[in-house]
Amino acid sequence: MGWFGTAGDGTDEPSRHVVTLRRPADDKVAGAGFLLGPDTVLTCAHVVNAALGRQPFESRAPGVAEVPVEMRGRGGGVGRGVGRVTHWIPPRAQDGGAPAARTRQWYGDLAVLHVDGAAFGPRTVPLRAPMTAGQEVCAWHGTGHASTVARLMVAMVHGPHAFVDGAPTGMAVGPGYSGSPVWCADERAVVGLVVAHFTPRDRESGAPAPFDPQHVVRRSWAVPWQTVEAELRALGVPSVAGPATPDTGDPAFRLLVEAIEDMFPSPSGRGDCARRLARVCGVRYGSDVVPPSAEEFAAFLLTHPRALAALAAILRRDHPGAVGLLLTAGALSQVPRLLSPTEHTALLEQLRDLDPAVLGRFPEVVRAALPHLAAMPDAETVDALIDRLEKLPGDGRSGAGERRVPALLRVVEYLSVLCSDTRRAYLRMWADGVTARLGIERPALAERRYDAQEWGRSVRARPLRARVLVQVTGAGRNRHRIRIWCDEGAGPRQVSTDSVRTFSETEAAREVLRVLDSLTPPPEDERPPLVEVLVDRAGLNLPVDEWAAREPGEPLPGVLGVEFPLVVHCPELLRRNSRFVSRWRSRWNRLDSGKEFVVSEPMDRDTLYSRLVNQLDTVRVSVDVPPGTRDGIVQTCLALGIPVVMWDRCRDGTSPSLRHMARVATPELPDGVHTYRANAKANPPEFPGRPVLAWADADRAVPRLHLTEPQESP
Repeated sequence: MGWFGTAGDGTDEPSRHVVTLRRPADDKVAGAGFLLGPDTVLTCAHVVNAALGRQPFESRAPGVAEVPVEMRGRGGGVGRGVGRVTHWIPPRAQDGGAPAARTRQWYGDLAVLHVDGAAFGPRTVPLRAPMTAGQEVCAWHGTGHASTVARLMVAMVHGPHAFVDGAPTGMAVGPGYSGSPVWCADERAVVGLVVAHFTPRDRESGAPAPFDPQHVVRRSWAVPWQTVEAELRALGVPSVAGPATPDTGDPAFRLLVEAIEDMFPSPSGRGDCARRLARVCGVRYGSDVVPPSAEEFAAFLLTHPRALAALAAILRRDHPGAVGLLLTAGALSQVPRLLSPTEHTALLEQLRDLDPAVLGRFPEVVRAALPHLAAMPDAETVDALIDRLEKLPGDGRSGAGERRVPALLRVVEYLSVLCSDTRRAYLRMWADGVTARLGIERPALAERRYDAQEWGRSVRARPLRARVLVQVTGAGRNRHRIRIWCDEGAGPRQVSTDSVRTFSETEAAREVLRVLDSLTPPPEDERPPLVEVLVDRAGLNLPVDEWAAREPGEPLPGVLGVEFPLVVHCPELLRRNSRFVSRWRSRWNRLDSGKEFVVSEPMDRDTLYSRLVNQLDTVRVSVDVPPGTRDGIVQTCLALGIPVVMWDRCRDGTSPSLRHMARVATPELPDGVHTYRANAKANPPEFPGRPVLAWADADRAVPRLHLTEPQESP
């Protein structure tokens, strides 16, 4: 390996690369993983689900839940820490939905966890290489014990899957092996990740079948490293390419070499600084006597994403003039992140300690802090969102030669104004430290802090509206399956149990009203909770607003859309084409000032696409055409990322309800439609029509939806 121990050289016992993931509830082993970076663990998403007691194919990211992790060292000691998911790729079927029960193969199923670097101490990260047919490989149980090694051979790499066959003697891959690195001794590298093993099953019952000589013997399947790399690179995961020497043609490389040579003319001085840097970054170093060359030093700065920031922190006191040159050179490369390992860990700890109601407003904070950003960063978890924000350039004004305040610092300032005094002080102290390390003038940060305070004063009296989310899926004639979540401001929490039970319209209305009765809205908010109905494209015209809980002997009908503002939301269409998600977020950011587009005559999809695709100031579309072409127009608008779409469910011609709603400001439409429905119930001739409001709020989280639950753990 090089002087900086970012990569294993194959001399270590490979089982030491296995990281153990345990279940917090009982400390039993849930599965395995391996180090993707000094403070980063890669495993299967279903292993994380198993650790947290969730269904194996649960698609929602686990949020701030903590998973105990541990790793064995050279001397037999065990390093322990806590991992939190930063990047999440849930198990999925080929069509993108959840895998069906008893499925044998699926896609995705990867999770990246951040672990405090100090938990494991300095570690070597294993090399990675592509998986190919014919490789002789090994895997281990999640305990990491060398005795659990299973000898395997790669039978075939078939697209995103690889099939591996076990030797006829010795250990076989089984429960607890999921997430294990697949180690190839010839490559001296990890070539994939174990996912599941095949167990012969009875075709009728699904139960384990009695032994038959025709059964597949010891066959399992894995995700090849080339598939892992493609999946994680798309999410921008740092260090996904593995430890390697960077391309010396990188424009930052030569500048960094020259800067290091100028700063450290003495080899001893270069060695002292390099050892400090290695310790801060949690990696081993090669020698206490011989220092790294300037080229090795620069290579490390362009392979470890937080090394450059850590070096700037080390040099700020003794070489302040050189820090600016280092940061300028590093900005030419895509690898270095804004924060040092210490700063990054400190920020994540502060965010995890925040009140859930404050953390749930993170998307709103980002939009307020970065109003001119064309595409808002999208991420499953707070950790991943921080990583996206680190990559954004500085904002605002700066004098000649002055450094701009990074976008992440501005977001932290805005977030702090929503916090308690103590938490705000901690966040501001953190921001002051990063600002000083970057050499940013204090008045520049003070200006952003003032902007944040002004924004905080404007929103402090505006609480988040309580809402109930109801997923409705068809289950035969006049029967439906429903799942319900509550969100009082801290994000959705499921309150219904998944089952095969189906509901009539009346029964479903009773169940929704029961949940609404149990909701606890903010005491300062007198508005009724919002009911958000989550449907697929076939359910956009379901008359859920007319569903009534008609209890025998109950004097009140309990009509959902009359008692509560009710909107529909179709995540299937909104996220069908990911390139339009950023446009949806940009339009939502203009909700108060954006324009309305009225479709008053039939229009084909291509024409509508051309009219709306680049009109980011169009936030609202009213579709006032007969039913024959209406549904296609509505679905096209939703797929293009229009956050607010209105139509009338039953009118054949011009809709009086849409003309009435045209006088209502866009942000007030849920309450406006609510009032109209109540009036229509009382006086149908004066308020004809059945208005439908599709409402996609980019500031409020929607749970990941799936239709089936697996019945057995892979």
